[in-house]
Amino acid sequence: MLIRQLQYLVALSREHHFARAAERCSVSQPALSLALKQLESELGVSIVRRGNRFLGFTPEGELVLEWARRVLDDEATLRQQLQLQSGALVGHLRVGVIPSSAPLASFITTTFARHNPLVTIADLEMTSTQILRALDAFEIDCGITYVDNEPLEHVRSVALDTEEYVLVTSDASPFAGHQTVTWKEAASLPLCLLQRDMQNRRIIDAAFASVDARANTRIETNSMFAMYNYLRTGYWSTIMPRSQIGWLPLPDHTHVADLVEPSVSKRIGLVTSDRVAASPLVSAFWDSATRLEGRLFSLIAR
Repeated sequence: MLIRQLQYLVALSREHHFARAAERCSVSQPALSLALKQLESELGVSIVRRGNRFLGFTPEGELVLEWARRVLDDEATLRQQLQLQSGALVGHLRVGVIPSSAPLASFITTTFARHNPLVTIADLEMTSTQILRALDAFEIDCGITYVDNEPLEHVRSVALDTEEYVLVTSDASPFAGHQTVTWKEAASLPLCLLQRDMQNRRIIDAAFASVDARANTRIETNSMFAMYNYLRTGYWSTIMPRSQIGWLPLPDHTHVADLVEPSVSKRIGLVTSDRVAASPLVSAFWDSATRLEGRLFSLIAR
């Protein structure tokens, strides 16, 4: 059994397509297929369900796939530990980030990158649910997400700061000039919000429901940048984390008001899998991030 066979298997699980998996691994499709058949022969089980196309994994294949992910994660950790003997941290860190925490993530990763010039970082935008799934599948090393709103299973977590929510509306709206707006009042505005599969949206919907109100959500998007574009039209309003304000300058003729009755705040933090020991890379990133605990949003606002 070879590491490359396990790499091919994991690539196939990600791509769900033989040709794309082969391209991902920089080999020909016949070479990838042959390597997987050799793995099946060595283990004495059928791993891949085949037809005219990839049909998934057999029950035995799912077990092998989980084991392969662990082995590849252990191999990456071993390489990092060996490279660390030379005194430098080297490797590639994969971080899943919820869209509403993009400013927070860029600050954390930049702080880490400045002190570790031989580390490369993949900043991957994901929903909170996708982050948990990707951690479980060893597809990312850690995530930046909410840590106190919905159950977190099989992860180690640390809260880094508290996020609040504000209303951003046009200067022509009924609430222009107001320092505070209630959630019930905000429900009357034409809103552009993140999609319902995102935890940020579930938090907002729960706040409206707590005052027996339903948001007038007429535009949904999975992108914070798209929300800014809708604000530029001067028609739409939105609800976003306070940390977004100033990080990406708001369009002209917009007004920001605190949302009250109720006041809503959630903890944003770092999560990583508790199923395996943290690699040197993840440990260093964790330590770097936690040194900023409680100061992140104030630092971003500068």
